Amino acid sequence: MRAWEQEFAELFAPRFIDYASADVQFSLEAPPPELVSRIHLVARTGEGSVIVCVNDLGWRFLPGGTREPGEELAAGLDREIREEAGARRIGPWSVVGAFRAQIRAPEPYRPHMPHPVAYWAYAVADVLLDGLPTNPPDGEQVTEVLVLPPADAADFLAVHDPIHADVVRLTAAMGLI
Repeated sequence: MRAWEQEFAELFAPRFIDYASADVQFSLEAPPPELVSRIHLVARTGEGSVIVCVNDLGWRFLPGGTREPGEELAAGLDREIREEAGARRIGPWSVVGAFRAQIRAPEPYRPHMPHPVAYWAYAVADVLLDGLPTNPPDGEQVTEVLVLPPADAADFLAVHDPIHADVVRLTAAMGLI
């Protein structure tokens, strides 16, 4: 078995995420579903490529986001990929890994979110890109959806989100894309 923690040391390193006021650490263990507050997808296409998104602020990211109140994890994942990528899942999904977040803020980000411990999960699944992002008014406004080979997707994401880039690289190294 490969030592993913050594090969992807930066991804697995403990860190503080200022915007979330959280101490986080990545792990390959599947988190308890009820404690997952957000989920992102390494969305595989039939061409062996990955979907990446760009929003109106120029940020590059994997589709995904925050769960809504009472939303099952799979339903949240499906909603997010439709909203942000115009895609739909066409097969099972599985968690690649997750950040365990110990949140320092006295209150959760949203009242329905787990607090003070939450997980930010990353999953992989096959998708079909069959529409445009729905861009709900209260969500990110996606302006571009790209389908890129995994290495190109990781390089593209690294400009704004080295974490998402490393998740793509890890997923590829594990043979999942």
